Amino acid sequence: MTEEKLKVDLSVPFPTEEEARIAYGTLSVDSEPKRGGVKKELTVKGNLLNVHFESQEARMMRVGVNSFFDHLNLVIQTMERFGPPQEKPKS
Repeated sequence: MTEEKLKVDLSVPFPTEEEARIAYGTLSVDSEPKRGGVKKELTVKGNLLNVHFESQEARMMRVGVNSFFDHLNLVIQTMERFGPPQEKPKS
């Protein structure tokens, strides 16, 4: 008997698409360990960072989602501390 996978989908709004892309670039670097049993997929659509998690075990899903929120919190605090992205001067 095959267990059905647990799934969690999150949409995190950012003030701008560029800030959502910065968060994506930072958070997508940290892939889930294979032995952890959690698959994480990040995408950006407009100013939304969308995250999809899949796991066979509720305990591992909880650990993966909590870890993501810890990292997301750090990214948001860093962006708040240093302010919004600055426009690059045109050459």
